[in-house]
Amino acid sequence: MNRRIEDYAIIGDEQTAALVGRDGSVDWLCLPRFDSGACFARLLGDEDNGHWRLAPKDATGPCTRRAYRPDTLVLDTEWETSEGTVRVTDLMPQRDRAPDLVRIVEGLSGSVTMRSTLRLRFDYGSIVPWVRRADGHRVAVAGPDSVWLRSEPEVPSWGEDFGTHAEFTVEAGQKVAFILTWHPSHEPRPPLVNPYESLRHSVTDWQEWASHCRYDGPHRDTVVRSLITLKALTYKPTGGIVAAPTTSLPEELGGVRNWDYRYCWLRDSTLTLRAAMAAGYVEEAEAWRDWLLRAVAGDPADLQIMYGVAGERRLTEFELPWLPGFGGSAPVRVGNDAVRQLQLDVYGEVMDSLAVARRAGLHSRPDIWALQVALMEFLRTAWRQPDEGLWEVRGGRRQFVHSKVMVWVAADRAVRALERYPQLEGDLEGWRAMRDEVHREVCEKGYDPERNTFTQFYGSRELDAALLLIPRTGFLPPDDPRVAGTIDAVRAELGHHGLLRRYSAAETAVDGLPGGEGTFLVCSFWLADALLATGRRAQAEELFERLVGLTNDVGLLSEEYDPVAGRQLGNFPQAFSHIGLVNTALALYGDDGAG
Repeated sequence: MNRRIEDYAIIGDEQTAALVGRDGSVDWLCLPRFDSGACFARLLGDEDNGHWRLAPKDATGPCTRRAYRPDTLVLDTEWETSEGTVRVTDLMPQRDRAPDLVRIVEGLSGSVTMRSTLRLRFDYGSIVPWVRRADGHRVAVAGPDSVWLRSEPEVPSWGEDFGTHAEFTVEAGQKVAFILTWHPSHEPRPPLVNPYESLRHSVTDWQEWASHCRYDGPHRDTVVRSLITLKALTYKPTGGIVAAPTTSLPEELGGVRNWDYRYCWLRDSTLTLRAAMAAGYVEEAEAWRDWLLRAVAGDPADLQIMYGVAGERRLTEFELPWLPGFGGSAPVRVGNDAVRQLQLDVYGEVMDSLAVARRAGLHSRPDIWALQVALMEFLRTAWRQPDEGLWEVRGGRRQFVHSKVMVWVAADRAVRALERYPQLEGDLEGWRAMRDEVHREVCEKGYDPERNTFTQFYGSRELDAALLLIPRTGFLPPDDPRVAGTIDAVRAELGHHGLLRRYSAAETAVDGLPGGEGTFLVCSFWLADALLATGRRAQAEELFERLVGLTNDVGLLSEEYDPVAGRQLGNFPQAFSHIGLVNTALALYGDDGAG
């Protein structure tokens, strides 16, 4: 089967996630955490790099249909065959001690012969484990990793071609459950889970969580699916949210723009907080805020753009030469060297996030303001530096306009906090002066009066979709002619078949990389927001409808989209895209945007 990124669905336990294809194959799973080595890496290679297919014996292509159970992360995949109809239900229950992957086969009609093919390959598909039998399990061990596989009722299995295989038949009404459990190889086997109880609890827990969503406008199911996806990308022990559960899914098929997104970006913080709180998920917003505070603690000069799920700072980038990449898109990378970049916009994101949290009444602590004061004192002199910008370009530092706008945001939120909360102490006049100076400089050096648009960086004629955030930040009001001019220019110059590129990657060397990329989905959501803010509601609604239509059959979005080939691109599912979908829906049809 010619695999596409949109062929996959996600299941997870809020500590890691698996991708399940339309053909019934689990092709990506990192254990025990999002950023651990993958034991199934077929997504970036082939079957010998690890996968687990569970499907009718004679099925050679995709399933007949699949869907999540309403308001859950439980996936049902069905095949209609000449023998009958069968369903495979996939889930990862909330873990107690160890992560479990549960796959339940249920006969719906007739009599269907099923085939299970399990190839475990630890360390991103590079290590074949030693497999033995023990206590009714198949046990695979290699170094620190141990995986136990059992079935209920027990299904005979055999080893062949460095894999574990099983064949069995299910009649209508019969069920067979498989449970795959990971644990450190030096520890005893963890307690067994009951697959059917796990299914019941998972459905109940997810549906109860989804019932708290306050949004009740158009496309509610898609909005709830996006919120569930964001919940699935949350590392529950710390509250951190990974940008995606995958690495190296290409931004251009066959290209080199392949990055590891299994980390937590500060740039997502404000938009995530707004989406969570507006949708009714204050607990999740507070957990993310607290993760943010722990991650950025320390010298403001050492602030990173991203961290590990527990706040780790070292995310060293290296390549995996044994994996050919999705669709031959190499190299496959683990880690992310962008962690070492200077991106001044993250200071504004942190200041704005904490301002949003304070205004929303999230539980505060004295050290929060002390951190904000330290960030401002660093920015007082550092803001004049060039940086790598929001998009983590690798072609050298520049005076990016969006970065300067976010510096203005940092100063503005600090000033507003002092004006609103008299108990706080800080350099009100100094920060006001800094805010005004940044504003003047951006309007003088980052604006092209000939075209009536702000530009990507000082002295450039290039544009950047991040400029669409200017009215949202409050840097200029939506009715300022420069805002409308920027929106129109970005739409005209970065538009591609009705969607937006983030910048002109193919025409400029600003990112220092060869090749191009698809349209960037969150940028198109930003365009819808900007159109709405400037009074073009009908155009905003039309664009939102187009974007909702790009979700795959189970409501998921990747990072980018190729409107010519009609394919999703980039890491999947992408938090930034789903955050954009939720925020645009709330802006258009939520309590403040129903019109």
